[in-house]
Amino acid sequence: MSENIQRMRFYDVFLINPDGSLTPQRTIRIGGVTFGPGVRFGRGVKFSGIDFFDYLGQDIAVIDINGILEIKGFYNP
Repeated sequence: MSENIQRMRFYDVFLINPDGSLTPQRTIRIGGVTFGPGVRFGRGVKFSGIDFFDYLGQDIAVIDINGILEIKGFYNP
């Protein structure tokens, strides 16, 4: 997993919208689910079992694969 892993800040990957929802700033993939800018989701919505609101502000381990950020995990605060 260490190969090509980058550490990114949460807020460099996601925007918090005025209504409190999140939107990815780039196309991301987690556990085989791919989605990108324009997708809005709120607390309690899970992608591959992950509620991103549980990780607000934490750094994210990603691999950039042809412009898609594949999320590999989250760093402890």
